[in-house]
Amino acid sequence: MICGIDYGSKMSGTTSICFLEGDEIKFKRSVKKEDADRMILDFCKAYKPELIAIDAPLSLPGVYQGLGGFDNYFYRKCDVELKAMSPMFLGGLTARAMKLKSQMPQVRFIEAYPVAYARRLDFEKWSYRKESPDYSKMITSLGVQLTDAIETTHDFDALLCHQIAISFLNQTVEVAGDQSEGLIYY
Repeated sequence: MICGIDYGSKMSGTTSICFLEGDEIKFKRSVKKEDADRMILDFCKAYKPELIAIDAPLSLPGVYQGLGGFDNYFYRKCDVELKAMSPMFLGGLTARAMKLKSQMPQVRFIEAYPVAYARRLDFEKWSYRKESPDYSKMITSLGVQLTDAIETTHDFDALLCHQIAISFLNQTVEVAGDQSEGLIYY
C-alpha cells in the first residue's frame, strides 16, 4: 500500500492522508485539537504502507549535514530549483516530519511537492490553490475516481501526493535536488 500525506500543523486539523483501499481512493483526516502525528502513526500501524509521499521537508540543507560543497544555510538545492519554502523556515514541521520518518524505519518516505506537480499539470487553469478551485476538472484530468469527496485543499494535496507516489513507483516522476542532500519528487 502507498499513501500521500498533506502534512499540516500538529493540532490544527489540516493533515490529510490519501490512500487506496481495494479500488477506492479514500481520505483519513486529522481532527482539530487532536495530534496529527499520532493519527498518522495509528494509520500506519493499521494499514502498513510501504511508501509514503509526504508534503514536508525530510532533510536539512547540506551545510547542517556536514556535506562538502554545500554552503546555503536556508535552502537545499531542491528548494531552490522548485522555489519551495525553506525547511528552516518551516522549522517545527520539518522536525516533526523527520521524526515521523525515523519512527517508521520499515516505511519508505519520499518528499513530495504537490504544488510543483499541479504546476506541471497546468492546474492553475482550474484555479488550483485559488478561491474557487474546480476539483472536478482536476480529478478528471488525473484520471481517478474518488469515493470520498474532496473537502479541503488538504485533501486535494494529499491526492496529489498519492499520485506522486504512483509516479515514483512507475518511474515517471520528476525529481529536483541532490541525492546526498535531499530530493523533492513532483
